[in-house]
Amino acid sequence: MSAESDHRVVAIDGPAASGKSTVARRVAENLGFLYVNSGAMYRAFTWLALERGIDCEDAEVVSALVAATDFTCVADEGAGVVGLDGKVAGDEVHGAEVNAQVSHIAAVPAVRDRIFEVLHAFPKEHEVVMEGRDIGSVVFPETPYKFYIDASPEIREARRRAQGLEDSIADRDRKDSTRKAAPLTIAEDAVVVDSSHLGIDEVVGEVLAQLAAQGMSEAERK
Repeated sequence: MSAESDHRVVAIDGPAASGKSTVARRVAENLGFLYVNSGAMYRAFTWLALERGIDCEDAEVVSALVAATDFTCVADEGAGVVGLDGKVAGDEVHGAEVNAQVSHIAAVPAVRDRIFEVLHAFPKEHEVVMEGRDIGSVVFPETPYKFYIDASPEIREARRRAQGLEDSIADRDRKDSTRKAAPLTIAEDAVVVDSSHLGIDEVVGEVLAQLAAQGMSEAERK
């Protein structure tokens, strides 16, 4: 960990619908670590921007909103909970409109900088499993515990449809991979796990086995 991080961070990255959220939550439960979903913060802020009638592609206006918004993220029942101006975001952050706009919001440097600060506060108090798209490559590049959960575009499209979501995986991948600010990429030292034809238990087992091989044993857990 860096000098500003007192506890360990397990970074779990991957594209949309790769299964990384479920895997990260399960790994955190197994380790007794705090689960933090960085994407939930971007989604929550996207929802706020839409609620305020803001054009999510207008970086200047979005930057002004983030400067005027009070972000909070506290630990609650083993997970980080996002608050914006004192209001906790709920299931509405998973709506189709948020799905369509969140990549635009995530590309705004002011948003990324503010959420970066919030994310970096967690390891000062907790052992953390954090999932997102740039946790191992940008947010916590110094952590030795990096994973990238992947799956074929066809499998990920099918998973989204099964969830009742119609946003385009190809469009989301394109936006996430080509944005100037912290594009989706695989950290050089990340362990890549393809979940296309694996069950969740198998993927979680692989991640836990890799962590055990790196010395994160039961006796070492805080």
